[in-house]
Amino acid sequence: MDVTVAVTGATSGIGRAVATAFVDEGATVAVSGRDGAAVEETVDTLTDREETTEADAAGTVWGTRADVRDEFDLERFFERATAALGPIDVVVANAAVFAGAPGESPIGEVSYETFDDTMRTNARGVFATITEAVPHLADDARVLVPSGSVAHEVKSGMGAYGVSKAAAEGVARSFAADLKATVGVVDPGLVATDLTGMERARDPESVAPLFVWAATEAPEDDLDGDRIGLREWKRATR
Repeated sequence: MDVTVAVTGATSGIGRAVATAFVDEGATVAVSGRDGAAVEETVDTLTDREETTEADAAGTVWGTRADVRDEFDLERFFERATAALGPIDVVVANAAVFAGAPGESPIGEVSYETFDDTMRTNARGVFATITEAVPHLADDARVLVPSGSVAHEVKSGMGAYGVSKAAAEGVARSFAADLKATVGVVDPGLVATDLTGMERARDPESVAPLFVWAATEAPEDDLDGDRIGLREWKRATR
């Protein structure tokens, strides 16, 4: 797969699974996260995986620390990634946080500090990720913003997370209207990650191919300014 992919929040959960799936497909992958040691471990692990994959299918992995709350971190991440790997074909703006326990965090009990940090990471972080990626995007680039039903359905106890995801989807739609690049939302359904705390949900690895499909095969008109998910992926690939 001759594409260069940048993934934020790539050290765990969906981000890690997506980065792994792209490496397995032979893509060149740049990973980032706010924990530098975790980024190094992710790069090492994916490099080991790359070395055990057939040579003609193996991807290339590069990474550095970047906190999406800091636009200067993101500026440096994309500048360095492009210098090392070339123009970016796919951006997965995955980094997100959830303070508290899903279903047990009433919005009225959320502190201002928690609300601000959640919005800064999950909504402003998407804005900053796309903004800093734009100068480094290849022609026909695609930007994927992970989200879920919490962004548009009433769900109790989701704290600031649902608010932030609704805002992140709004950011994606606005960029889709103004950029040449294709920008859309990808909804993988309920996934078992440290962020959701759901052990009985889908494994991140099971939904990672959805992101690969959205980045490389999904019809542009279906993705740009819109949301696609498991139903569209399964219908297209069955």
